[in-house]
Amino acid sequence: MSYLEYNVKHVPAGLRKVLHLNWALLLLITAVAGVGFLMLYSVAGGSFSPWAEPQMKRYALGVFAMFVVAMVPIWFWRSVSGFAYLVSLILLVLVEVMGSVGMGAQRWIDLGFMRLQPSELMKITLVMCLAAYYDWLPTEKTSRPLWVLLPVLLIIIPTALVLRQPDLGTSILLLTGGAIVMFLAGVHWGYFAAVISMVVGLVVAVFQSRGTDWQLLKNYQYRRIDTFLDPSSDPLGAGYHITQSKIALGSGGWTGRGFMQGTQSRLNFLPEKHTDFIFTTLAEEFGYIGAISLLSLYALIVVFCIASAIANKDRYSSLLILGIAGAFFLFFAVNMSMVMGLAPVVGVPLPLVSYGGSAMLVLMVGFGLVQSAHVHRPRQV
Repeated sequence: MSYLEYNVKHVPAGLRKVLHLNWALLLLITAVAGVGFLMLYSVAGGSFSPWAEPQMKRYALGVFAMFVVAMVPIWFWRSVSGFAYLVSLILLVLVEVMGSVGMGAQRWIDLGFMRLQPSELMKITLVMCLAAYYDWLPTEKTSRPLWVLLPVLLIIIPTALVLRQPDLGTSILLLTGGAIVMFLAGVHWGYFAAVISMVVGLVVAVFQSRGTDWQLLKNYQYRRIDTFLDPSSDPLGAGYHITQSKIALGSGGWTGRGFMQGTQSRLNFLPEKHTDFIFTTLAEEFGYIGAISLLSLYALIVVFCIASAIANKDRYSSLLILGIAGAFFLFFAVNMSMVMGLAPVVGVPLPLVSYGGSAMLVLMVGFGLVQSAHVHRPRQV
């Protein structure tokens, strides 16, 4: 036994947990959040209010929540996974009954001191529940139709509730995030191939039905598709957001216009510059180098999570870490694709960078679960 191993073994258990935290992961998360603080300061015209200061306070609260979650043994989180999912589902139902409305959507529950968005909570608790399910289920039953049906229902029910709010972006994330956990758990690829084939067939049918007696969508919905495929067809209407976003992205060049020098955001051409489209502000001010740097930080967070999952021999812990890492990847991939015109504008914030309370706190709790699995995995010391 080395001198270091001896000393770690003989420190108090609580301090030992702190020493076993994945500090590199926390450093990367803090670096990304720091980019968010910087950009929120910029889009406010060089002021910490109204966005940067509250975001910094939320991050501090999020780090505290992450530490608390990380110190709790992973077996506890496994045992409450189903209950956490059920609570999130009840909150989604309550949104239908008593949810507050904002920007034409009913997505929040007003708690007085903050507005809670249950769909954000569901992104994490769904992963927890599916990981616990596949940890309980014998591996030989993973791909049997009856045992595939239950997780499908666990995914579809909250997705349908979120879609009613309406929140297409979060619905897509729930569907895809749940599918990632099922795939990683070992569900046969044939199920996914069948679903993808049906989706492709549905898309073809939608386009083929246009202008016929059996047209599947309304005319205005087809116009939205046209605008997504060619934003210049309606540059002042439905295509305005993505057109301005592309202008901001392109004007940044390699090195950007400079901090707080972005014309699209400073002159308010860029919509939702502090939330959904904050990445374009970064790209305009810091250029390709700034954008790829942020993307590299995101990629490193995912890589560190994958490495932690591989090192962990507990099935629940590995599925939980990979599920949260997959969900995190979807968050930034969908947002970046959206603002670059590669995907429809569906209102997905950029994780840890966009302004928002529920998204920040829930994501930090998710990373707390990753840390809990990392801290409490079997070790030599």
